[in-house]
Amino acid sequence: MLDKLQAVEERFEELEKLISDPEVINRQDQWREYTKEHSQLSDTVEVYRQYKKVSQELEEASEMQKEDLDEEMVAMVKEEISALEQKKEELYEKLKALLVPKDPNRDKNVFVEIRAGTGGDEAALFAGDLFRMYSRFAERKGWKLEIITASSPDVGGFKEIIFMLDGKGAYSSLKYESGVHRVQRVPATESSGRIHTSAATVAVLPEAEEVDVEINSQDLRVDTFCSTGPGGQSVNTTQSAVRITHEPSGIVASCQDEKSQHKNRDKAMKVLRARLLDKMQSEKEEEEVESRRSQVGSGDRSERIRTYNFPQGRVTDHRIGLTLHKLEHILEGEIDEFIEQLAAAEKAEFLQQAQ
Repeated sequence: MLDKLQAVEERFEELEKLISDPEVINRQDQWREYTKEHSQLSDTVEVYRQYKKVSQELEEASEMQKEDLDEEMVAMVKEEISALEQKKEELYEKLKALLVPKDPNRDKNVFVEIRAGTGGDEAALFAGDLFRMYSRFAERKGWKLEIITASSPDVGGFKEIIFMLDGKGAYSSLKYESGVHRVQRVPATESSGRIHTSAATVAVLPEAEEVDVEINSQDLRVDTFCSTGPGGQSVNTTQSAVRITHEPSGIVASCQDEKSQHKNRDKAMKVLRARLLDKMQSEKEEEEVESRRSQVGSGDRSERIRTYNFPQGRVTDHRIGLTLHKLEHILEGEIDEFIEQLAAAEKAEFLQQAQ
């Protein structure tokens, strides 16, 4: 870790020279980029320099112990060493926290996509349970929830629902929820009392600004159609629903929740932008093996991340092996303990790799 900190300090000093270079100053885009990086490293470098200073003072105090000192001086040196050791430990812990990379999406709003997986009607009902869980969680956080689009079967729940959560820390809280959620319970329609296993997938995407993703309007195909309700029946006669296809990537986003075609198009574009940003970031992470996401926060939609077992009233997160016997509370949105433990595990994994 100390080698990495030394490299950070060297880069910081290099940036100090660059942002003072007249040639770089004349290239404003590059100068702003270097200035931003310099600012991001400043806190870490400041604490690292304090750490080196305290380490040097501790070394000097330890050397003093080897000298022929009277009892009073020995006591003073011991007290100083104790204080310096404590300070050094505090700075070391602070440096570990500072080295954990800050997710650039941490403060962004999110789109949450829930889709029924294996299990037929029971999977759709479970998707409804998950939507309620995240709704309750958002309500407790004081976030605004906006449904983008939803498709419901006759039995209830959702085949698919996409909604946006607007609030501070939405992405940093929910980014660990992406993946396959599995439920084990006796369906209401099951007369024999046999336990069924069903699943639903969750995808959590940070909201993308126009500056995050550049979209050429010529790459878009926009289709309009009549909105449909449960069972596929038409719910209006105007073509207000919108489907947008980004032809180079094949990514599609649609919205039919609003009566206005204009509003549906705006919502669909937001979802499309978020999906394109997610695709770009995933491809980048695959290319940069060293900076790949940890397994804890991978967001792999094919990874089974959690099981909700109704007969035993427990929920298990398979990534960190955490089981909580309070299923009812969790389905009411009390998922904070999972979030905190997953964040701690991700941080610990990064620090282990940085050693």
